Amino acid sequence: MSRDPLPDLPAEALGLPVVEALPALAAALGRKRSAVLVAPPGAGKTTLVPIHLLRSGMAGKILLVEPRRLTARAAARRMAALLCEEVGATVGWRMRLDTKVSARTRIEVVTEGVFTRQILDDPGLSGIGAVIFDEFHERSLDADFGLALAIDVATVLRDDLKLVVMSATLDGARVAALLGDAEVIESAGRAFPVRIEYRDRPGTVALEDAVAATVRDVLAAEKGSVLVFLPGQKEIARVAERLAGVLPDDATLAPLYGALDAAEQDRAVRPAPGGARKVVLATDIAETSLTIEGVRIVVDAGLKRRPAFEPATGLTRLETVRVSRASADQRAGRAGRTEPGLAIRLWRAEQTAGLEAFDRPEILATDLSGLMLDCAAWGVADPSQLALLDEPPAAAVAEAVALLGDLGALDGAGRLTQAGEAMRRLPLPPRLAHMVATADPADRLSAADLAVLLTERGLGSNDVDLDERLRRLRGGRDPRSKDAMALARRIAATGGKSTEARPAETGGWATAGSTGLLVALAFPDRVAFAQGAPGHFTLANGRGGSLDPAHPLARARALAVAEIQGPAAGGRIVAAAELDPEAVDRLLAARGAVEEAVVFVDAARAVRAFRATRFGKAVVSRVPIPVPNDARTELALADGIRRLGLARLDFGKENERLLARIRFVAGACGPPWPDCSERALAEGVRDWLLPYVPGAAAFDQITPERLRAALEGLVPGEFRGRLDELAPSHFDAPSGSRVPIRYESDQPVLSIRVQELFGLRHHPAVAGGRLPLTLELLSPAHRPIQITRDLPGFWNGSWADVRSDLRGRYPKHEWPEEPAAATATARAKPRR
Repeated sequence: MSRDPLPDLPAEALGLPVVEALPALAAALGRKRSAVLVAPPGAGKTTLVPIHLLRSGMAGKILLVEPRRLTARAAARRMAALLCEEVGATVGWRMRLDTKVSARTRIEVVTEGVFTRQILDDPGLSGIGAVIFDEFHERSLDADFGLALAIDVATVLRDDLKLVVMSATLDGARVAALLGDAEVIESAGRAFPVRIEYRDRPGTVALEDAVAATVRDVLAAEKGSVLVFLPGQKEIARVAERLAGVLPDDATLAPLYGALDAAEQDRAVRPAPGGARKVVLATDIAETSLTIEGVRIVVDAGLKRRPAFEPATGLTRLETVRVSRASADQRAGRAGRTEPGLAIRLWRAEQTAGLEAFDRPEILATDLSGLMLDCAAWGVADPSQLALLDEPPAAAVAEAVALLGDLGALDGAGRLTQAGEAMRRLPLPPRLAHMVATADPADRLSAADLAVLLTERGLGSNDVDLDERLRRLRGGRDPRSKDAMALARRIAATGGKSTEARPAETGGWATAGSTGLLVALAFPDRVAFAQGAPGHFTLANGRGGSLDPAHPLARARALAVAEIQGPAAGGRIVAAAELDPEAVDRLLAARGAVEEAVVFVDAARAVRAFRATRFGKAVVSRVPIPVPNDARTELALADGIRRLGLARLDFGKENERLLARIRFVAGACGPPWPDCSERALAEGVRDWLLPYVPGAAAFDQITPERLRAALEGLVPGEFRGRLDELAPSHFDAPSGSRVPIRYESDQPVLSIRVQELFGLRHHPAVAGGRLPLTLELLSPAHRPIQITRDLPGFWNGSWADVRSDLRGRYPKHEWPEEPAAATATARAKPRR
C-alpha cells in the first residue's frame, strides 16, 4: 500500500498526523476483524479514517458512529468538503431529526442512538462493511451497548464485518481485549503548545461572575477567540447576561449546547467573520470531535452535568460534578488546535491531582430501562452475557426490569411481549413509547407530540407547564419545531400500526384528550397531589416536589410530573401538566385505593383515625373517622410512646420512685427481675403497659393509677413481696422520721439531717443488708455537710471537726461529743 494513502485530498488534510497511522490501521484490519485507534485531538482521525477505508476498497457502506448530532454534522460536512461534494452524496448523515443520504452514499455518519436502532432492526447489518465508533472514551450507554451488539454480530453472523474503535483518551488494551485481542494503533497528534494557568475561584464568588471577569481579562490581554466550558445552559445564559454590552467591538457571543437548533449550533462552530473574534459559551458538547476555528484561548470552569440514577425513586437526576483529568486535558487541547494557545482553569493547580482519571461510564449511573428493553429484543435477559466493558449495577437492572414489567413490555420470564415489541419499534424511551402505544387513537398524535417535546430539550420553551410548551411547539415556525412535529407524525403513524399489541390494562384514563393523563400513562409513579401550601406536592412514589408558588400550576389540585430535579426529600418540578377533577377521578377509579388509616399524631399525643384515598404513596384526601378499639389503635399508641419516649407520660413522683426501685433491684439481682431500661420498656410497651390501659388512645388516658398497676405488674408475682425488702422506699430513721431513699443510680442515696441519725451505731443498707446506702448528711438547714458510706467511721473520725463548725452556726441544736450514744432528734433544743 502507498505511503501516502490519500493522494488526491487537499494538502491540509495530507499533513494531519493520523495519515502516518492509516497504513497500519488498514493492515491490522486485513489481519483481524477489529482494531483500536488511539489518537489525540486534532490528529484527523474522525474525517480521514472513514475516507481511507473507503479508498482502500472496503466493501459495503461505512458507518461512523458519533456521540452527538453536532459532531455528526461537523464530521460529515468536513468529509464532504474534502471530497469536494455536498453532504448527501458520498458522505451523508442520519440522526433523529435529520437525515441526508442518497443512493450514492457510502459513508454514513450516524449518532449512537440511531446506530443502536439500526442494528436491532437489522441484526445482519445488511450492506454495511465497517462500523467505526468515534470518541468512544465518552462511554455513553448507547455507545457501550452498540459496540456490544456489533461484536455479537461480527462474532456470530458477520465474520467479514470490520469494527474500529477510536478515541483520544482511552484504555486501548482493555478495549482491544473486549474486541477479541484487536491490534492497538497509536497516532501522534497535531497540537500546538498550550500554556496552562490556574485562577482559583473563592467560594464567595459566583461561578458566572468569575467566568465573566476572566473572559474580559483575556480578551483585553490576548488575541484570538475564546471557548468557555460551563456545566449547563443555565450558567451559559447567566454568563451571557454579564458579558452583554461589555465585550470589545470585535467580539461576539455564541452559545453552544445540545438544546439549540442546528443553525445556532453551526453558527457557534463556524469561523468568525474576518477580523472578528468569538466568545463561545459551551457545555462539554465542545470537548471532542470538533474544531472551532480561531479559538486559541480556553476558559474552563471545571464542572459538568452528568446523570445520576436513583433506583429507590426510579428517577434520573442531573448532578453538577468536577470534570475528570481526561476531560480537563481535552478541554485545554481545544486551545492548541490551530496555533499556540492559553488554557485558564478556574481552580487551584493542586486540585487537578484529585480529579477522577476518566469520566464515569454512563452505564453505571443511569436509567437502564431502555437498555433492558433492547436486550430483550436481542434475546438476552442478562446484560452480563454481552461484551460490555462495565457490568451494569444489579439494583438499576432490577429497577428497569420491574418498570418494564409494570408497563407490560416484559413477561414474567423477562421475554419481550407484544406490547414490548410495539414499544421498541418507537424511537422513544420505554415510558414515552408506552404512552404513545397505549394512547387512544384519537390522542396518539398528541402523545407523539408530547414524547418528542420531552426528549428534545428546549422545544416549545422551558416553561414548567407542558400544555403551554405544546402550544408553542405546535405554533412554532422555526426549522427545529417543524422537524420535531414531522418526527411526531412519523412516531404516531408507527404507533398506530400496532394498536392490537397495546397493553390491556390502561384504566381507560388516556381517552379524555388530557395532556396530564397522557403524562400519567408514561409516569404513573409521578402523579402528584397538593399538600399544604401552594406549590408543595407529594408524588405517587412518595417523593416530595415543589413549584414556585407564583407559577399558575402551584395551585393545582393534582399534576402529572414528567421531570423533577433535586433530592428525593423535595425536588424541583421542571415539567408537568395539570390534572383536572375529571382526570383525577379517572386515575383514582383505575389505580386509586381507599383504606382506613389509624396513626399516632405527635402534636396531639393521641391516636387518630382517617379514611384515606391514596394514589400510590400519595394521600389524595383524608376524612376523620372514630378511633377503633382494636389492635390497630394499640399498635399506633405503642408507636407513639416509642417515638416520643416514656418521659412524655404522666408518671407522677411516686411512680417514678417505684420504677427507679425496680430498675435498681433488676440491676443488682438480674433475671428473672425484668430489664426496665428506657429502651426495653419502650420496645415492650404493648406487653407491660397496654394491657393495663384497655381502650386508651391518648397519652392523657394513661393515668398515674394505671401506670402504677402496670409497673407493679412488671415484677414477677413470686418476687413482689421482696421489693420492699430489697429496695425499701423509705428509711426509718432513729428520730422516727420516714425519709425517702433515692434510687437514681447503682448507689442508692439517703439525704437526711445528721441529728436524726444520733444513736445509730451501724451504717444503713439495702438489698438485704448487702449494699450500704450513700448517706448525704445535711445540716439543720438541709445543706450538705458530708457524704459517707461508713457512718461509724464518720462518728469516730471527722465528726469532731463537723461538730465544731455546726455548733457555731446552729447554737439552738444539740451537738453531742459522742453522737453514737446520743438520742436522735428532728428538733432544736427545747426553750429554757
